[in-house]
Amino acid sequence: MSIIRFNLRVYALIVNEFDEILLSDEYRNGYFFTKFPGGGVEYGEGINDALKRELCEELNLSIEEATFFYVNEFLQKSAFNPQDQLISFYYLIHLKKDKFSTLPYEIPFEEEGERQRWVNLFELELDKLTFPVDKIAFQKLRKFKAKPF
Repeated sequence: MSIIRFNLRVYALIVNEFDEILLSDEYRNGYFFTKFPGGGVEYGEGINDALKRELCEELNLSIEEATFFYVNEFLQKSAFNPQDQLISFYYLIHLKKDKFSTLPYEIPFEEEGERQRWVNLFELELDKLTFPVDKIAFQKLRKFKAKPF
């Protein structure tokens, strides 16, 4: 099956003052996966507007500042539709932990929907992330955060 369209995605790498990163665990259409908060860019929408909309929809979070961090520079087919070529934009957001609270839950879960959790940036194992581009963005973030200023 050949690629016939682009699928633009935008994601937030949300880090708090304790070097924790916010993960989104989701169960959709019979699949459980762990990713970063975010989603698809809609027609007629810019990347920044899509990021703000996605964070409002998923997290009920309004953001003021987001710094562009990474975009995949290689062919990545969608895990859900192999006719789609994904282009994923990642933005770094610093957020105080008390601005977004989470509740504990069991992983994996099998109810449709999504839940979020904070995980230590340097303790998160790469294989806990589901999607290939997320893994690359995460590795780049961990290297970036590990550098002394």
